[in-house]
Amino acid sequence: MKIYKSIFLICSIFFLCEFKPGEVKKADKKPNIVYILVDQWRAQATGYAGDKNAHTPNLDRLAAQSVNVHNAVSGMPVCSPHRASLLTGQYPLTHGVFMNDVLLDTNKVTLGKVLTQNGYTTGIIGKWHVDGHGRRSYIPPTRQQGFEYWKVLECTHNYNHSEYYIGDSPERKVWDGYDVIAQADDASKYIKEKARQDKPFALIISMGAPHDPYQTAPEKYRKMYENKELILRDNIPADKRERAIETLRGYYSHIAAIDDNIGKLWQTLKDAGVEENTILVFSADHGDLLGSHGDWNKQQPYEESIRVPFLIHYPAVLGKTAQTSDLLLNTPDIMPTLLGMVGISIPNSVEGKDFSKVLKGESKNKVEETLISCVQPFGQWSRARGGKEYRGIVTQRYTYTRDLNGPWLLFDNEKDPFQLNNLVGKPEVKKIQADLDKRLNKVLRERNDQFRPGLEYVRQWNYVIDETETVPYNKINYEGKPIVE
Repeated sequence: MKIYKSIFLICSIFFLCEFKPGEVKKADKKPNIVYILVDQWRAQATGYAGDKNAHTPNLDRLAAQSVNVHNAVSGMPVCSPHRASLLTGQYPLTHGVFMNDVLLDTNKVTLGKVLTQNGYTTGIIGKWHVDGHGRRSYIPPTRQQGFEYWKVLECTHNYNHSEYYIGDSPERKVWDGYDVIAQADDASKYIKEKARQDKPFALIISMGAPHDPYQTAPEKYRKMYENKELILRDNIPADKRERAIETLRGYYSHIAAIDDNIGKLWQTLKDAGVEENTILVFSADHGDLLGSHGDWNKQQPYEESIRVPFLIHYPAVLGKTAQTSDLLLNTPDIMPTLLGMVGISIPNSVEGKDFSKVLKGESKNKVEETLISCVQPFGQWSRARGGKEYRGIVTQRYTYTRDLNGPWLLFDNEKDPFQLNNLVGKPEVKKIQADLDKRLNKVLRERNDQFRPGLEYVRQWNYVIDETETVPYNKINYEGKPIVE
């Protein structure tokens, strides 16, 4: 009997040494989420996507251990609409944020609220841009959409004097130096702290770069491109090439800086022992034309504007080998897909699709087209600059759009990757155009989108616009006083 007791005691000690209670809890808890959102980074501008100009060694290594959703699109390629759709899983005509600098309804069911209600510690660092009370204004907790850790400014692209607010304090602070570095350092501290706790955490790091101004990255990164010979895309007109080269030098400098800091964040996850059970995502709100088609910035339905990078790294479930997914992932699909990945029920308010089972290989992809749109042109693509309303679809092969006058653009992206040959009205694609038009009509019916002139929607949502049909930056502080910049 004493022998059996001794054996039992030895086994019990061995079990306790091998399986600590904290480790069991860590293994059982839901995965963490770290979502890196950058501003105006087009999908084509990475080494793993084949861009020889881009210095992105960390992202290239990450892609080699992740799922690359290479058909991810920004359904309305401009800042505030993307962020509102990311947070709500809804399309812009539902949540109402189809222009920059307007408020996302604080009663909305958002990613931050859902994760917090399901036991997550939540945080966001960097750019917000869905508050509509002025780009430098204080955002009180009642408008923070469920996020607990809060180091945020509505919007700035002054990367070397970048301001922010903490939590419920109306005191405006300034990030130390280039904000990408400071924000990544702060995010690393957050990850280290939360990794030691039992609760899962979800953190969004929302960086303003590589959005213009392009020539403001730290000198170390700008020197990398001072004398570098750049390869230009075939769709940049000859008279725009000189400007494009100068612009791209700065753009790629920001990208190199961000890549270094993505490497830092990834290493933090490894050092904290949580990489395996963390969903790490890298994506952007939209792209940048950068001279392609003779234009700059976003909103337009060209590949450089609508196509965004989307890497998802989740070793515990997706493994650590490079995979490429053909999913037509649209902005409203991101919230439900993340919730599906962590095992949280999708709220009824969500319109996007949960692709988590497709990513995990548990079901087949059945989505053959996805919606792209501009409800109301404004700002950098105002009507005076050629902006106009459009609706369109992207398929595995084609991009097709209509403006208010009828068919506008049709590109065969397989044969014409630089979208130089508009096929609208050409006899050889008559059946293809008719089919795409029919599919677009179907998507619009599903979305209850009547495709009316933009100003009708502006009046419907009571937005105040200026003479360029743009919502002005409401430059007031938290006390309602004008801000002098």
